[in-house]
Amino acid sequence: MDINLLIARRVRELRDARSLSLDALATRSGVSRSNISLIERGESSPTAAVLDKLASALGVALAALFEDKGAPQDAPSPVARAAEQPVWTDPGSGYMRRSLSPAAPSPLQLVDVVFPAGQRVAYDSVPHNADIHQQVWMIEGAMDISVGAQHWRLEAGDTLAMRLDRHIVYHNPTRKQARYLVALTTQPTSRRTA
Repeated sequence: MDINLLIARRVRELRDARSLSLDALATRSGVSRSNISLIERGESSPTAAVLDKLASALGVALAALFEDKGAPQDAPSPVARAAEQPVWTDPGSGYMRRSLSPAAPSPLQLVDVVFPAGQRVAYDSVPHNADIHQQVWMIEGAMDISVGAQHWRLEAGDTLAMRLDRHIVYHNPTRKQARYLVALTTQPTSRRTA
């Protein structure tokens, strides 16, 4: 399936599941109504920053926008064949992400990322109604990662565990591409009433 059509379907499914209008999602995410409409029709290739805002407003991890649940009548497969894993390239930075996880339900999601030399991506949104934990394992190259006010340089073999509750910046300051594996889990947070 075309990755933009997959994203389009997932954004629409998640928005419908939360009974959000285009206007309501636009207000929650800070992404214009017209841009969301283009994304949902598969007529726009959104940047990582835009997808981050939408995922946060929908209360899911960014990885949830790349899930291919298959046809409703089919049981989700516990196997994700390499040739069928969704691959998306951020039009802003050129970073490429491959969704490794099968469609079968699991609390864990795996993502393979190739990050170009000299590029930077910032995620400013904090997920609504979700508690997301992530680990990054560097396979090759180096990355500078900032979570809030904390900063780390990761090199091949290093692993960083973080909670996605603050501003996060990924930066490859080197002249070589970096590659890393992301493992994440999402747990709903309970809403507190006054």
